Amino acid sequence: MVLAFAAYQAGPALAAATGDGPHGTFTAVRQSCFEHHPGKWLCTWRGDFRSDDGKVVREGVTLYDSEQDTMKAGQTARAFDTGRPDHVYGDDGSREWVTVAILLALGAGLASRPLWTRRRPRPVPDDDARETPGADDARETPGADDAEAAAPWELAHEPMR
Repeated sequence: MVLAFAAYQAGPALAAATGDGPHGTFTAVRQSCFEHHPGKWLCTWRGDFRSDDGKVVREGVTLYDSEQDTMKAGQTARAFDTGRPDHVYGDDGSREWVTVAILLALGAGLASRPLWTRRRPRPVPDDDARETPGADDARETPGADDAEAAAPWELAHEPMR
């Protein structure tokens, strides 16, 4: 899903980075603000966009521009349209291509994850393989009763006498 979302956003993000699209004028109509952190407000301007040739007229779009903090209702700003349904960009463009590139890399990495490791089926042990190999042999070996001759793990499994 991450890969599909990033691929869908790649075209408009690149257009916003390069200033590709009809240029024109954005007219601020109303400001929308919300508190995204305690005491920190994020405000954006919604308004109307009209291309220089008059072929593109869009109403109720959001302006993505670094200068929007200083705008007032009725004020105009240079902008361009990338075809996104909900916003236009100021003449400075946008760096959202960086986020899209990160999402593309993340999505490609997640999609290729099954190729990272080769899974090998584990062999199912049979009844004979479940016994500790050599455990009986150590008891039958001469000197196995000596504490010095027996390994510590063998002492732990010695039956009490």
